[in-house]
Amino acid sequence: MEDIIRRVREELKGNADEKTRISGERYFKEEVNIYGLRSAEVVRIGKEYYKIIPDKSKSAIFALCEKLWESGFMEESFIACNWSYYVYREYEAGDIKVFERWVSNYVTNWASCDTLCNHSVGTLVEMFPECISDLIGWTGSDNRWMRRAAAVSLIVPARKGRFTDEIFRIADLLFADSDDMVQKGYGWMLKAASEKHQKEVFDYVVSRKATMPRTSLRYAIEKMPPELKKVAMAR
Repeated sequence: MEDIIRRVREELKGNADEKTRISGERYFKEEVNIYGLRSAEVVRIGKEYYKIIPDKSKSAIFALCEKLWESGFMEESFIACNWSYYVYREYEAGDIKVFERWVSNYVTNWASCDTLCNHSVGTLVEMFPECISDLIGWTGSDNRWMRRAAAVSLIVPARKGRFTDEIFRIADLLFADSDDMVQKGYGWMLKAASEKHQKEVFDYVVSRKATMPRTSLRYAIEKMPPELKKVAMAR
């Protein structure tokens, strides 16, 4: 298994491009470790090496993911996110604690946070709705990425019209957060919810627009008709 990780890293380094690395760094305010590969290339490498992993049990895959996360490189985190999602059929409710640890210990940027949460965590929550109580707990974390994760883990379920009450609860808990990454995260969650529950999200925003951070508000109403946006943005 160690050989797989070594080969993945060699492949990533061998396909890295300095211009892509410099360009990628511009998307982040915080310092990030990037080899310098386009997303499609990272996905290709991840799929290629996943095929030759001899033991594809969840425990084995999660152990490999841990090694990838530990490197601190964004491209390795993306492969870890994808590999952990490939075994979703084996998920158990207790796996929320594994994902929680990964966010807490390894996530240092919005891209790694969102890639893990949109797929692995969101799918786990859809399979085991009781895990939403864990997301609610994350809103009280000192870690900005844990708080963002509490919201962005519900993006995909929100688009399906699920967990509306819990979405508004998480939005309430994150409402006054001063961190722009968290504001954007719960605003995005509300925007996703508006695809199936436009009126409810509109009413939520309008009733709180006097105190709602403008960043969150703009994200939440992004997909609404112009006439509703005008009402929501009016002071």
